[in-house]
Amino acid sequence: MSFLDLDTKKLSKILVAFIKNFCHKTGFQKVVVGLSGGLDSAVVAYLACKALGNKNVLALILPYKDSNPEGIRDAQMIAKTLGIRSKLIDITPMIEEYYKRYPDRNRIRKGNKLARERMSILYDFSAREKALVIGTGNKTETLLGYCTLHGDAAYAFNPIGDLYKSQVRLLAKQLGVPKKIIDKVPSADLWKGQTDEGELGATYQQMDKLLYYLVDKKYSVARLRKLGYKSSFIKKIVNIMKRNEFKRKPPEIAKIDYSEVMIK
Repeated sequence: MSFLDLDTKKLSKILVAFIKNFCHKTGFQKVVVGLSGGLDSAVVAYLACKALGNKNVLALILPYKDSNPEGIRDAQMIAKTLGIRSKLIDITPMIEEYYKRYPDRNRIRKGNKLARERMSILYDFSAREKALVIGTGNKTETLLGYCTLHGDAAYAFNPIGDLYKSQVRLLAKQLGVPKKIIDKVPSADLWKGQTDEGELGATYQQMDKLLYYLVDKKYSVARLRKLGYKSSFIKKIVNIMKRNEFKRKPPEIAKIDYSEVMIK
């Protein structure tokens, strides 16, 4: 059985129920989503509308001066299609003001800064709207650490966090997400020409399949080799997972044995 053998209709119902139940138990009726114009955030927006109704979903479109204009247009198109409220907020002024004072930046640091600036705005609107920030990261990104702590990895809850990117694409077809969004080359749009697969060095289909065997099926390296995977590719993916394991855990807190520190 393939990791893509999913009953997407049943999956959709499960995720819609998850959103409803989480909002109900936390006492919220609305969500705010960062809408990039990409696949993951579009799928989450569609699910949220099914769960809560389009009046209870607010989309924030948060471009930077180097953002791809097509992504902005696609995000606006998704918001219009769903009939949800949306706000476009240019984050360029706050980012540039910071780097005027601290200009020693590189692409990775700047990308992280952009992700955290966007999340800070999402949380401010969450307080303003009395709405939960809904996450849009997928399982592939989480396992590989392809996310920013306190940036896109920060949210109240996430309906697609246990789905590989390839599975999110299947779900998108069932939900009726426009083909243009489904077929788009995945990109965090952190700098001009940046693509996820270009940075990670493999296609999502390749990474998803290997991660499924490694994580979900718990195949040994020897068994993976028998399936035709090169040792170098297996080692590369395993090393990325190990290097970013800290991103998948809550912050560690020192545990105190009070019998040792109490004054006697």
